[in-house]
Amino acid sequence: MELWEKTKTSELIFDGVVVHLYKDTVELPGGVESVREYVKHLGAVCVIPITDDGEVILERQYRYAVDKVLVEIPAGKLDYAGEDFRKAALRELREETGAVPRELIDMGDYYGSPAIMGEQIRMFMARGLSFGEDHLDEDEFLEVFRLPLSEAVDMVLRGEISDGKTQCAVLRANAMLNKE
Repeated sequence: MELWEKTKTSELIFDGVVVHLYKDTVELPGGVESVREYVKHLGAVCVIPITDDGEVILERQYRYAVDKVLVEIPAGKLDYAGEDFRKAALRELREETGAVPRELIDMGDYYGSPAIMGEQIRMFMARGLSFGEDHLDEDEFLEVFRLPLSEAVDMVLRGEISDGKTQCAVLRANAMLNKE
């Protein structure tokens, strides 16, 4: 069965600093036309840093859109279209935690809301960490803390970590490490 939709027209409705809202007319596989509204985004990275002691480095950060302080792993948007995901992940990890990994493992992509948003988040696991000073952006305020990976898994399962990329990365990293 053909699942692809064909774009007939595309209109930029809002051109923001971070997001760009489009309204497209598409032809569905059955030949019927429909409308798709969606957000384009440069993309982002997230990193689950695991210490040699099996602790994960997490952050508490206020998120305006949901008006809550969330527990998350280090993450950030790409600086420009086509930026290398690995370089961006290393930058964000260093900026937010001061950590530099010996090993950076690609854990694949995460799409948080693919029905309306094209943001691709590449997930990484960082191991063999050494630490220097962090270099937060001037508009970035966060509290960095550590806890055992097993406790982070329990927090995800109890619903205490509500950030989707963090849930996915914690569970994926835990599964990968348990297979070693």
